[in-house]
Amino acid sequence: MKLDKINIDGKKETIEVKDMIFSTKINRQLISGVLYKTNANYKGRKAKTKQKNEITGSTSKIYAQKGTGNARHASRKAPIFVGGGVAHGPKGELSYKKRKLNKNEKKMSVVSLLSAKHQSKDILIMNDFKSEIKKTKEMHKILEKIKAVNSLIILDKNSKDKIYKSARNIPNIKVTDINHFSTFDIVKFKKVIFTESSVKELEKRYE
Repeated sequence: MKLDKINIDGKKETIEVKDMIFSTKINRQLISGVLYKTNANYKGRKAKTKQKNEITGSTSKIYAQKGTGNARHASRKAPIFVGGGVAHGPKGELSYKKRKLNKNEKKMSVVSLLSAKHQSKDILIMNDFKSEIKKTKEMHKILEKIKAVNSLIILDKNSKDKIYKSARNIPNIKVTDINHFSTFDIVKFKKVIFTESSVKELEKRYE
């Protein structure tokens, strides 16, 4: 299939891309599952309370089992006492299981999302950046011209070296490379921009 390719001046050409990446069947159930697992794994799980066995103090029985008229108690570490352990509290990061994402799930979710972006005409392919763009203002003007002010920009290594510094501080723009983007990134931004070389790299990887 053919997609439009534009340069920084807004002039259009066409480029041949593989249907298997940009025009495949969209599996929304898979996308939903991958996003759920990704978000769950990103969550900070640092809250932790001390359990009864982690409280420092005497383990001796606080009073006799019988004859006092009071309820039976062991040590003051029990959760019902002030300063005791906490029952059923958060147990810290290590107690939470990471949800496993296999390679095929990641691959197919990315393909489904890119196909959905193509259907909504939110995929842009640009020529590789040959010269360095030093000014953030200049890069912002280019993005405004191609109507991509809310975009995930996926670059090849050479292009990233040329524009990363000028684009990294623009709001609602994320600049990354072919090795460091996820399904969550594609969903978060309205448009996805590739360079010609990054598309070719992606096709080789997803063969």
